[in-house]
Amino acid sequence: MKTENQTFGAEFILLGFFQYGQMNTVLFVTIAGLFSVTLMGNIILIHLIRLDTPLHTPMYFLLSQLSFIDMMYISTTVPKMAANFLSNDKTITSLDCKIHTFVVLTLGGTEALLLGFMSYDRYVAICHPLHYPVFMSKTICLSMVTCAWASSSINALIHTLHVFQLPFCTSRIINHFFCEVPSLMPLVCEDTSQYEYTVLFSGLIVLLLPFMAILASYAFYQMSSGKGQTKAISTCSSHLIVASLFYGATLSTYTRPHSLHYPEEDKVVAVFYSIITPLLNPFIYSLRNKEVMGARKKITKALLLE
Repeated sequence: MKTENQTFGAEFILLGFFQYGQMNTVLFVTIAGLFSVTLMGNIILIHLIRLDTPLHTPMYFLLSQLSFIDMMYISTTVPKMAANFLSNDKTITSLDCKIHTFVVLTLGGTEALLLGFMSYDRYVAICHPLHYPVFMSKTICLSMVTCAWASSSINALIHTLHVFQLPFCTSRIINHFFCEVPSLMPLVCEDTSQYEYTVLFSGLIVLLLPFMAILASYAFYQMSSGKGQTKAISTCSSHLIVASLFYGATLSTYTRPHSLHYPEEDKVVAVFYSIITPLLNPFIYSLRNKEVMGARKKITKALLLE
């Protein structure tokens, strides 16, 4: 098969998500609505945390970082999807695709690690409250966030540089709605099995380990709750469901060899970690949180009295 070297001037074609005939408009309006709600929910949560002094704690600092990541994540994927639909121009330059891939990997990896750190924060607060100021000091909290961003950026840079130095076939059609490593693998005109082991290893470290830490922290929480076990399960169940959606979808995408990927299935799975979880996170972490709801009522009341 004919191949060509990667250049900055070369273009790819993103087939996009909207390929369902008369359902195009309905899907577009639905996803545009979800995009707007997601942005609004995360912006409101970030401002509540910034404006309300009692929320200036490690837990809410980590939560504000999660909201920022979710805003960036959905802003990276949905606008290009919408632009492709509205303009009927499905091309994306090589440079834009590289940036897309790097940003998606960085944000996804940072969110995966951050969710793990958030579970550690809750574990310490619930199971070791007297040691919380020591185990979750400002320095440790900032180190966690820095570690998440730095390690994810390095991992994303390595994978992005490697993928785009591989020889692509002359057909540069990406059957997806944004650029990411698994969707680019079918375009490579050489054996990628060895590299796929590297992707699998990265996925297990960045995705599976934090997810296991979350499961373990909630297990310890329940064991420490004693008579309050039912309450613990009720409080944590919604958080665990959303985390499971994110980790389950990303693990499914990044730990399978490309021979087992099916484009239409992959696009649906990608919706869960690129659109659904950023939509659910601000509501899951705020609607069932008395402190956030109290801050919302207090700030709303203050604004009405002005």
